[in-house]
Amino acid sequence: MAEVIRMPRMSDTVEEGNIIGWLKKEGDHVEPGQTLAEVETDKATMELDAFVEGVILHIAVKEGPVPIDGVIAVIGQAGEDWQAVLAAANGGAAAPAAANGQPSTPVAAPVAEAPAAAASSTEDSRVKASPLAKSIAKETGVSLAQVTGSGDQGRIVKKDVEAFLEGKGTPAVVTPTPAATPTPAPTAKAEAPTSAPFAFNAGSNNYEEVGVSQMRKVIARRLGESLFTAPHFYLTIEINMDRAIEMRKQLNEVSPVKLSFNDLVVKAVAASLTKHPAINSSWLGDKIRYNKDINIGVAVAVEDGLLVPVIRYANMKTMSQINTEVKALAGKAKERKLQPDEMQGNTFTISNLGMFGIDEFTAIINPPDACILAVGGIFEKPIVKNGEIVVGNTMKVTLSCDHRVVDGATGAQFLQTFKEIMEEPIKLLV
Repeated sequence: MAEVIRMPRMSDTVEEGNIIGWLKKEGDHVEPGQTLAEVETDKATMELDAFVEGVILHIAVKEGPVPIDGVIAVIGQAGEDWQAVLAAANGGAAAPAAANGQPSTPVAAPVAEAPAAAASSTEDSRVKASPLAKSIAKETGVSLAQVTGSGDQGRIVKKDVEAFLEGKGTPAVVTPTPAATPTPAPTAKAEAPTSAPFAFNAGSNNYEEVGVSQMRKVIARRLGESLFTAPHFYLTIEINMDRAIEMRKQLNEVSPVKLSFNDLVVKAVAASLTKHPAINSSWLGDKIRYNKDINIGVAVAVEDGLLVPVIRYANMKTMSQINTEVKALAGKAKERKLQPDEMQGNTFTISNLGMFGIDEFTAIINPPDACILAVGGIFEKPIVKNGEIVVGNTMKVTLSCDHRVVDGATGAQFLQTFKEIMEEPIKLLV
């Protein structure tokens, strides 16, 4: 009996998956575990594997977004009536006939079949390339057949496509016909492109509109829900970093890896959370969850948004271990290779923009956390020390709190503990 293959839920935050391309075609025989297609979620490009053996009788969506549980393919035995199977899966509705007399492609719910790929896309599907390289090539209109791969067995990777773009220049922008172009508001201006742009010229207003990526859609939805659902309040404190600078220098003389100030912040936050469990908690509607484990999410900026890999049991790890883990996860984040379990289970989040010269800022709480710490840069400024004005190194941090869980005094006490540790970091060793 033929099986209808549907879009799986690849993580808790995903409402749809974007099919980048199929590695198999209709008529191919597949076995369980073989990769059928590459799917872009809000956080990573992942492989969709077969779970049944058989022949791919029908591919419902060649490429493009598909909602969770939407039909993407039918696998069965050669010669089976896949249309009947699909109709039964859709509640018995018969597949409508197309104008040419052949049955059109039936799909589940409102999923429309994407147009057939252009000739260059067909050629690209046969070229060995990483998912990220394919995605970049698709967004910029580059044919992978023109790109020389530097990976194993000539596999094309991200840097190969980027090198091609730098050497050849970005392909011309496509201008849609006026009939297909909605009239934009005169003052609207879009952000930097994240996918293939469309150039418009309406009178004297020049701008571009670009499609919203899966990642950006989820970021917009989740952070919008967080900001307008959780009542935020903010607490800022300034920290003297002179001792922290001295200690980092001493530790790096013996550490197997070069420690950063961010490693020190993560460790100090973990130590502070052990003393203030209310900060390490979550609002669940009719109850509050006080987490026993301390799992710290570290926000990482990537090309199309923000990913938050999680350092589990941070309070039990050394700064060297934290450093190694953060670097590894940040590298995977930038390559869109993070797995869902590496971005789940956070109980507190840190967002550090100090390396960009930011003095202070406020961050939106990352659900299901009750708090997030925004970390600014370290700056020299006059400070009073032992009754005298001297030059000191200071850093500002701002704690965003969910007022349903955390009160002002509770958040302030956490920051006082964090400040004490950062100003006397030797406390982390005792």
